[in-house]
Amino acid sequence: MGYFSIRSNSVAAVAAAVFVVAVVQLQTAAFAKDQREFDYFVLALQWPGSACKNISYCCQDNGCCRGSQTPTQFTIHGLWPQYEVKGWPSCCTDESFNENEIFVLRKILPEIWPSYRCGSVTSCNNKKGSFWAEEYEKHGTCAAPVIEGQYNYFSTAIGLFNTHNVTKALENAGIVASDTVKYPLNDVMAAVEFAFGGTPKIMCGKKGIIKELYLCFDKKFKPRNCDETKSCPKKVKLPTIEQLESYMGEGAIPRMAEIAEAVI
Repeated sequence: MGYFSIRSNSVAAVAAAVFVVAVVQLQTAAFAKDQREFDYFVLALQWPGSACKNISYCCQDNGCCRGSQTPTQFTIHGLWPQYEVKGWPSCCTDESFNENEIFVLRKILPEIWPSYRCGSVTSCNNKKGSFWAEEYEKHGTCAAPVIEGQYNYFSTAIGLFNTHNVTKALENAGIVASDTVKYPLNDVMAAVEFAFGGTPKIMCGKKGIIKELYLCFDKKFKPRNCDETKSCPKKVKLPTIEQLESYMGEGAIPRMAEIAEAVI
């Protein structure tokens, strides 16, 4: 009886181990399923004047709630690998974001890559984390073999942002923030294309407010045309930026106007 008991326990232990390995393999395979290498990059930029509209509550981490230190230019949303025809890869590995990997960038990130919400966001496999964690785990893990590693992902995005100042390009064309003036969409796009080459893509919200602007790059980071802008009317607005204070309240995510076209 003792022999059979020990033998049964051993078999059960082996079976359990095999089951665990199988689960891990299935989880790994789930990340890689239908994930081919991307075709080009999208540098997605957010306009704080739109992101900070309709906020009911503030918190320390919300870029909208810094008073005079609130961003006054387009800021980074993310650097997104993209497919040529349709869609994009996401959550390509199970690597978790580690802020220590980008410690040397910690001072500049809140200035040019802020979050405009409070609380954690959902990343791959329903993990909760920071805005930066979401961007790296969802998009940065798919940037290989062109970009590998967390520091390289964030520093590459920052480099592209610094050399492609969209806010300045628009100002040079006479396009500045205003709650009353509307600009022809073609003029906005032409100003960016003139400055950097490549046609941008613009994402608009209700009443034609510009919410995001995308610059596209090939795998050698040369500007290229983005796909067609579909969510904007013929004339668009660049809302002024409200300087909110953190004492408005804590814990809530801002209510923002829905974008008429799906956002990555």
